[in-house]
Amino acid sequence: MKRSALAAALAAALAVGSRAADYEIQIYPGQTAERGSTFLELHSNTVSRGPREGEYPERQPSAHSYHQTLEITRGFTDWFETGFYVFTSARSGEGWDWVGDHIRPRVAVPVSWGWPVGLSLSAEVGYLKPRFAESRWDLELRPILDYRRGAFYVSLNPALERNLRLYGSGSRSFAFAPQLKLSYDAFRYAALGIEYYANLGPVENFSGPGAQQHQLMPVVDLLGIPAWELNAGVGFGLTRATDALTVKAILGRRF
Repeated sequence: MKRSALAAALAAALAVGSRAADYEIQIYPGQTAERGSTFLELHSNTVSRGPREGEYPERQPSAHSYHQTLEITRGFTDWFETGFYVFTSARSGEGWDWVGDHIRPRVAVPVSWGWPVGLSLSAEVGYLKPRFAESRWDLELRPILDYRRGAFYVSLNPALERNLRLYGSGSRSFAFAPQLKLSYDAFRYAALGIEYYANLGPVENFSGPGAQQHQLMPVVDLLGIPAWELNAGVGFGLTRATDALTVKAILGRRF
């Protein structure tokens, strides 16, 4: 593959392509899915304590809600994949509901180039119902950089999120939402790590410290079984604007 073709694909992804933060809590690796492979993931999470109860009466708060997301990812080449998401939510007294859908094309620097780091770019866009979001359509641009040295692994996802079409008032500015993962292959079949999620507010004028979102999440990842993925963790909010206690699990199967 020529470098000029990949550069054009990167530009196209930027041109066409917000993380639904409460529905898909994940930090991405640098490489895309293998050519011809399909990856199914079930994302499950719940917030037992959060700051949003009653803040927006017209929208379902994240606290005490149970979210499940089906993600289907297909690898088309050694540098391009596309993911599709179906978001759902359940809450006591409110039943189960469809939240919305996203699509996520992603391009990567191929392994064949021999770079010492993994580098890719995803562009995620989709629709969310008014009961669950302030924006009808939203967008996320996510550069992804990762590195492995022996048992040590690090992945950086400095995402940019934007509301495209609001249901009412709100900001259309890009928000800076950096994410970081550090892990160590501590056991034969498991890696232990820490994931960090943040939202600092609009890029042109970051929110004050109390209004920013910062969360630390100790996690465990399954190792040594290539066909399966398991990532589970408990997140602790570090500011009043962050969900105080989040529990998540991601179960994946490669075909």
